Amino acid sequence: MIAANNPSLKSWVEVKENSDFPIQNLPFGVFKTEQLSPRVGVALGEYIIDLKSLHILGYFTNLPFTLDDFNSEYLNGIINKGKIATRELRERLSVLFQLDNNELQGKDHHVKQSLIKQENAQMLLPVDIRDYTDFYSSIEHATNVGTMFRDPNNALLPNWKHLPVGYHGRASSIIVSGENFHRPKGQQKPNDQDPPVFGPSKLLDFELEMAFITYPGKELGDNITTDEADDYIFGLCLFNDWSARDIQKWEYIPLGPFLAKNFASSVSPWIVPLDAFEPFRIDGPVQDVKVLPYLEYSGKKNIDIELQVSIQPENSEESVVCESNFKYMYWNMNQQLAHHTINGCNINGGDMLASGTISGPTPDSYGSMLELSWRGSKPLTLKDGAERKFINDNDTVIMRGHCKNETTRIGFGEVKSKVLPTK
Repeated sequence: MIAANNPSLKSWVEVKENSDFPIQNLPFGVFKTEQLSPRVGVALGEYIIDLKSLHILGYFTNLPFTLDDFNSEYLNGIINKGKIATRELRERLSVLFQLDNNELQGKDHHVKQSLIKQENAQMLLPVDIRDYTDFYSSIEHATNVGTMFRDPNNALLPNWKHLPVGYHGRASSIIVSGENFHRPKGQQKPNDQDPPVFGPSKLLDFELEMAFITYPGKELGDNITTDEADDYIFGLCLFNDWSARDIQKWEYIPLGPFLAKNFASSVSPWIVPLDAFEPFRIDGPVQDVKVLPYLEYSGKKNIDIELQVSIQPENSEESVVCESNFKYMYWNMNQQLAHHTINGCNINGGDMLASGTISGPTPDSYGSMLELSWRGSKPLTLKDGAERKFINDNDTVIMRGHCKNETTRIGFGEVKSKVLPTK
């Protein structure tokens, strides 16, 4: 059997050049149509493979899945079957849709039932997320923020190079791409000498992030090592962790962000399996402070994922404001998961762990408006001539990401949300 990542693979389903969803990708999501109830699907070119239909038609014989796993509003059922099971499912789909395979190809009645045009479907939140953790793992981002708000000569806090700093976020307000939200309101203190004021956030920001979804972990009290971490990572998605900078500045001491972060976070609808990224693994940045043994790792654990952020004002075209890359992460996913569990914290199937803002070494690669406009001192000019220091009402923020080498492109589609006025 040819490996599912083999760059020579071709599908009998048409896949346009530069599509995010070639047969080497096969990301998982949940969709519905006017005729079909919510169910699990896999993207291939401009189509969605309806796994419920394929199961009913008998194409998944000997795979450890039930109809309920596919006839579901979330991916949790298949995630909870574990890495071996989902890998076998992805490999089965790869074989079934390869150009030289005739099991399904040519059976027009079956094809019509199992392939749905993406344009005719509505994508849903893919995972029932019980717990969500946000890290702070980009050294460029942490240095920029520390330079702005603290001592430029001591921008990083003493712990930063010793552990992946993180905090527990709010899972209930994670929304899927295409779902809009209202500008948050809360307390702010624009002037240090005056009492706090209450009202809509004036400094609303995006944060360019990646997130990964976990398989079920170990029992409470046990930990996952950096060597084991890949076996507990189901896949990755794009993540916009919206942030109200003015609310955060007033509230975050001593326990960190609260209302500034829990109002909305936007996630892309497709979860790309970790296996799909094997051809794009690279070495990460040199960690120049020796880490404790439980954070040591071997192999290439960073991934070369090109990332882009655009702002689209209402009734105007979008303007690219940031081009960054997931490869810049100082702390990799294996270290994040190892650190998260080293105290015995248990991980559930469908948990989400986010990278934190991903900034690169150049100003055009900074992953937030806070950095791009340098606290508002350097406004950005959009294509229509408008300026932005932060995000305005009725702006839509769009994030895209993909890996690409000489033969293959693996992408996520996009995550986009529009900011509505405060209720």
